[in-house]
Amino acid sequence: MTMVTARQRVLDAAVDLFATQGYSATSVAQVIERAGLTKGGFYHHFASKDELLYEVYGDLITRQLAAMDDILARGLSRAESLRLLIQDLVVSTAGSAQQAVVFWRELHHLADEHTDVYRRARRRYHDAVRKLIADGQKAGEFGTAASAETVTFTIFGVINELPLWYRPTGRQRPAQIAAELADFVLTGLEVKK
Repeated sequence: MTMVTARQRVLDAAVDLFATQGYSATSVAQVIERAGLTKGGFYHHFASKDELLYEVYGDLITRQLAAMDDILARGLSRAESLRLLIQDLVVSTAGSAQQAVVFWRELHHLADEHTDVYRRARRRYHDAVRKLIADGQKAGEFGTAASAETVTFTIFGVINELPLWYRPTGRQRPAQIAAELADFVLTGLEVKK
């Protein structure tokens, strides 16, 4: 049996409360009560409600960036690297769908410094995918029917919308959605003969 840390209990409570009543209508006291902690226990892990909102999604993007770095460091072909990146993004986003929905809906509440950190993290991922595709196009490994920018925006557009329609009880599992999206993108990038 896995022990849930106090920090994770706070994050889980925040996600549930932000999802049901919104960020503005949720107080730190409500999060503390739902998590079953003291005020000191909350502030040991989070300096503010704003930091808590950032961490609702910050954990996911941190894991996704670490996986991206690992995939790109393996020295695989560009096509295989792109496939693995798409698969990881879909599976990890589906696994954190409620957190992602809360974050996207409440993002405008973040303080500027947290917004900047979030944007830099997302930009790093977008830039890496766009470079991978552009390099593959320059090397003749990928077709050029669509620009690297358009392909990148398509990939992230689909994945960013995933938390709005994906349901864990639905017919398709995350791995199947990931495989289909990767096949779709890579088929579109095939070099036409």
